[in-house]
Amino acid sequence: MVLPAHAQGLAAPPAMPDQSAQATTMTLVQALQAARNNLDISLARRALSAAQGDIAAADHAPAPVLITKASQMDLQRGIGGGNLFRDKRIDKSVGLDWTWERGNKRELRTQAAQSNAAAAQADIEDMLVQQQQATAFAYFDLLAAQERIAQVAEISRSATQLANTANRRVQAGDLAAQDAARIEIEAQRASTDLLSAQLDRQRAALVLAQLTGFTGAGTLVVQPDWPTAVKANAGDAGIVYLFVEGRPDVRAAQQRVEAARAALDVASAQKKADVTVGASFDHFPGTSTRQLELRLQMPLYGLLGGYNFQGEIARAQAQLDQAQDILDKTRRNAAAELQRLQQDRLGAGARATSYENTILPRARKVAEMAELAYSKGAMSLTELIDARRTLRTILLEDLAARTEHAKATQAWQLRQDQRQP
Repeated sequence: MVLPAHAQGLAAPPAMPDQSAQATTMTLVQALQAARNNLDISLARRALSAAQGDIAAADHAPAPVLITKASQMDLQRGIGGGNLFRDKRIDKSVGLDWTWERGNKRELRTQAAQSNAAAAQADIEDMLVQQQQATAFAYFDLLAAQERIAQVAEISRSATQLANTANRRVQAGDLAAQDAARIEIEAQRASTDLLSAQLDRQRAALVLAQLTGFTGAGTLVVQPDWPTAVKANAGDAGIVYLFVEGRPDVRAAQQRVEAARAALDVASAQKKADVTVGASFDHFPGTSTRQLELRLQMPLYGLLGGYNFQGEIARAQAQLDQAQDILDKTRRNAAAELQRLQQDRLGAGARATSYENTILPRARKVAEMAELAYSKGAMSLTELIDARRTLRTILLEDLAARTEHAKATQAWQLRQDQRQP
C-alpha cells in the first residue's frame, strides 16, 4: 500500500505491534499537501472550469444569419421553362442579417461571468482551507490515538505486573484474595481500555486516509508534530478584523455581488432594443436579375407594448439585494470565526501548558509516592488504586489538552496563511 502521487516521500518505520504489514509514516506537512488534491478540491476546480466556460459563452457578438428564399412563384400561369436558377420565373434571393446589441449587453454579460469565475476561484481557496483544516484535525486525532495506545499499554503492563505479584502474595498467604481480585479487575479494565484505544486509532486513521487519498489506513502512522503553546499579547484582540476582507469566502461573496450587479445592468439594458440589419441579393428572370433588398428590424418594447422587462429587472434587483445580504452575513461570520479561532488557540495553549508544567508532573509524583508507600506497607490498596486512576485520568486529559491546542493552532494558522496581503 502506497501513498498517492501527491503524498509520496514518506518514511517507513518498523511495523507497529498490532500490524503485520510495514507501517508508513506521514508528517503534518505531507498530510496538508495531500489534502490540496483530494476529491472535494477537484469538484471545486471543476466548478471553476465551468465558470470559465461561461465567460467564453458570454463574450461574443451574435453571429450573422444567412437567409435564402424563393418567392413570386405563379402557380396559375406557371413558372416557365429553362434552367431553374437562370430562366424560371422565381424570385430567388440570398442575404445576411446581423443583430447589433445595444446597451453594452455583451460587456455586461462578460463582466458578470468574470465575477462568477473569480468567485469560483475564491471558493477553491476556501475549500483548500476547509479540507486542510479537516485533515489537520484528523492528523492530530490519529496522533492522539497513537499516544493514547502507548499510555494505556504502559498502564496495562503495570496493572498486569501488579496482578501477577498479588497472585503470588495470595499463594504465599501475604495478601487477601479479595484484594487480589480487585487488582485483577483493574488489570482487566486496563486491557479493555487498550483495546478501545486501538479501535479509536483505526477510526482516526480511516478519516485521515479518506482526506489525503491514502489507500493503506491500516498501516498509516503520523509523526508527533505537536505545536508549541503561545501566550496572548495586547494586540491580539483587534488583529482578527484585519484578516476578514482577505478571506476567500468573503472575496467570493464580494465577487458574487459584482456579478449580481452586472446581471441587473444586463436586465436594465434590455430596454434598449437590439437592431437587426440585413441585405439580400435578388434574382428574378424577366424583371431584373440584380435586385437588392435592405432590411431593418427593431422590437418596440415599451412603445406599442405595455411590457418593458419589469419582471427581469425586479428579479435581478432582488438577487443583487440577496447577494449583498450574503456578503454582510459572510463578513460577520468570518469575523466571529477568526475571533473564536484566536480565543480557542490561546485558551487551549494555556490549558496545555498548565497540564504539561504543573498538573501532570504533580500527578506523576503522587503516583510514584503511592507506589513506594504501598510497597512498604504504608498505604492501603484502595489508596494505591485511586492514585493510579488519578494518574491515568490526568494523562488522558493532558493528551486531550495537547490535541485541542494543536487543532486550534493549526486552524488559526491556516486562516492566517490564506489571507491576501
